[in-house]
Amino acid sequence: MEHDFRTLFDEWSDQYDETVSGQDEQYREVFAHYETILSEVAQRAITPVLEFGVGTGNLTERLLSNGLHVYGVEPSEKMRQITSRKLPSLPLSDGHFLQFDAPEHVRSIVSTYAFHHLTDEEKKRAAARFRDILPAGGKVIFADTMFANDDAREATKEWAADRQYDRLLEDLNREFYTTMPIMTDVFEQNGFRVQYTRMNDFVWLIEAEKE
Repeated sequence: MEHDFRTLFDEWSDQYDETVSGQDEQYREVFAHYETILSEVAQRAITPVLEFGVGTGNLTERLLSNGLHVYGVEPSEKMRQITSRKLPSLPLSDGHFLQFDAPEHVRSIVSTYAFHHLTDEEKKRAAARFRDILPAGGKVIFADTMFANDDAREATKEWAADRQYDRLLEDLNREFYTTMPIMTDVFEQNGFRVQYTRMNDFVWLIEAEKE
């Protein structure tokens, strides 16, 4: 990754659950229907599961409650500490989309609100790694902010500016929120079939199945 987000995530760890529950007005629409998003990702996952960006373990808990075996990857030490207290038996390692130890026989790879930390080129590299470790029929299931096209991204920035959501606007300008055509190319070029489900005004769920 071009940027090291460990410090950012460490600083966010204590307030993360408050943010995703809608208590931060600037990010309320980003995390709208958060519980539904987690449930939808968990329902589509196939065991065993490799989860990136475990955070405080919210998605992980859904996956485990569905009877799935989960391996977690999380770059933030403080986030890992929180998750380890909640889920002490979870296999959890330090790493990210481009640097991780892949367990054997993974059949699905899941993540929420994390893939946008990679540039489009880095997303391609990550998808190639996913292709190499998943069997035919294996799935990548991500829920993240992305846009139908460049115009939609710019309109969202204008919306945030009009409401003086300065922190959200800074994120929209700094992070690598991609468009759906680019995301489709990222996965199709690596042998995946792609479909999308809209979850809120910011977040789409992408399900990419390896052919």
